[in-house]
Amino acid sequence: MTKLFGDDSSPARDPAPALPIAGNPAALSDQEWRARLSPAEYAVLRGRGTERAGSSPLNHEHRQGVFHCGGCGQALFAAETKFDSGTGWPSFFAPLPEAVATSRDRSLFMTRTEVHCSRCGGHLGHVFPDGPAPTGQRYCMNGVALRFEPA
Repeated sequence: MTKLFGDDSSPARDPAPALPIAGNPAALSDQEWRARLSPAEYAVLRGRGTERAGSSPLNHEHRQGVFHCGGCGQALFAAETKFDSGTGWPSFFAPLPEAVATSRDRSLFMTRTEVHCSRCGGHLGHVFPDGPAPTGQRYCMNGVALRFEPA
């Protein structure tokens, strides 16, 4: 994981590395993000929303490959790290090196660790300390924020 962006009171947490698309994620306007993403993708990736549990077809994805950010295309999770957490969201025990960043999320009257794409800052989900070995982590991701590319 990369640096902690800050707490949820910080509205602009997008890092500024180059994207594989024209432009820089920090420089994309809200209108550009809306044009680039479906309404559901925008609600999660840019609006920090959550998809309905059990709604993602990625829950049933078991092929070898890589899960990428739905906002910028950065590789985030290898399929070998995916597991069935029983939560209704795609879950992983470890991200790829430097693929994600975290911040404190103090919404819903609790403190959680929010997970973002380290390239575009898009909201992916949350990480919890109740996952399987070898990390003990459960990266509970919104499927609508991910794209799967089979190997």
